[in-house]
Parts: sequence; C-alpha cells; structure tokens
Amino acid sequence: MAISDFFCPQTTSIVAKRERRKEARPGELLNAALDLFVEKGFAATRVEEVAARAGVSKGTLFLYFPSKEELFKAVVRENISGRFKAWNDEFEAFEGNTCEMLCYCMNSWWERVGATKTSGITKLMMSEAKNFPELAAFYQHEVVLPGQSLIRRILQRGMDRGEFRPLDLDYAVYSVVAPMIFLMLSRHAVGACVPAHVELDPKKYIATQLSTILYGLRLSPGDMEPSQEIPQA
Repeated sequence: MAISDFFCPQTTSIVAKRERRKEARPGELLNAALDLFVEKGFAATRVEEVAARAGVSKGTLFLYFPSKEELFKAVVRENISGRFKAWNDEFEAFEGNTCEMLCYCMNSWWERVGATKTSGITKLMMSEAKNFPELAAFYQHEVVLPGQSLIRRILQRGMDRGEFRPLDLDYAVYSVVAPMIFLMLSRHAVGACVPAHVELDPKKYIATQLSTILYGLRLSPGDMEPSQEIPQA
C-alpha cells in the first residue's frame, strides 16, 4: 500500500471541511453583521468588527461584500425583503375571510420578524436614514413599498368582498403599520416608548390593536355612504 493511501482520506476530509467553511462564510458574516448593526447602528459598526465576530479576516469579508453598504443591503435582503415572495404566495393561498387574514398577517409577521433581532433594522433606519440617503432609498424600495403593497392587497381584498368599508388605501395602510412599528421600537428602546417597569405583552398588544382596527374597518348594515360627511361636533 502506498504512503499516499494513508493520507488521502485525511486530506479529503480537510478539503471538505474547508469547502464547507467557505460556503458557510457568507451566512456567518450576515449573522455577525445583523448582530452588530442592531447593537451599534450602521455608522458605528466597522467591517473589521463584523469580520472578527464571524471569525474571518477583513479581506475575506470584502471577497463577498465589497463595502459596508453592500453588506447592510445583503442583511436586509436575507432577513426581510427576500421573504416578500413567500408572503405574497401566502396571500394568494389564504382561504379565510379578510379579518382572519389581517390577524394572521400581523401575528405571523411579529413571530417571524418583529420578535427577532431583525426588527432592530427598522429602529436603525428610523434613526440613521437622514445620514445615509442611499440606504434609506434602498430600504424604501426593498422593504417599505413591498410591505405597504401587501397590506394594500389585504385591505383591497376586504373591500372587494364587501367585508371592509371603502378606504383611502394611501392612508389606511398606516393603521396597520403604525402599531407594529411602535411594538418594534418598544422592543429595542425600552423606556423610550414604554416605561421600563411596564411589561408589554406582544400578543395582547396585537390583539387589542386588531380589535380597534377591525372595528373601524368592518362594513356594517346601515353604514353611511362614503360621500356622506360626518357631522361636526
């Protein structure tokens, strides 16, 4: 038996480990970047820190992401905007009424995004958007507009099926968005939005918001026509 026969299995194993490690690096970098962006913000996060937390060199990071801006965009796509196709597919397949759809939308969004570290990206964008207009435009295009579009589809479905009263969708979408933004901010800025001694239960909060929203959205017998004006007090 040749000496090489003794070493080939070990060499193969080492090569396989290196290949797996190389394939894992983008994911590890994105996880490390998400952690640091949420902890420190975009401006204060340095690529050296991301690389160190992922266990690679700065040069390795730049092989995958040529700048901190591109790294941030990849984090957003990986954790938020890349999911919109699946979320729209769920919209198409949903069989319940639109009230049930909205309840599902808000609760599942909280479980998948809001309750995770990813929700810290929203706080980051709200605090740093003016200083980084290119990233703000990217976030608008990748997250804000697709998110609002999906909510519009839900509300339009309710109107089309005679479940919701006629709505100005340009403004109605914020009835759904605003409570969820508040919940995210309360998670990442305890004391700023909610007193530190108050423990905000996300499920109870969402249930209460849904009750208020759906009460206002539902079309009931005897509702006045959209053209009628509400009498002034």
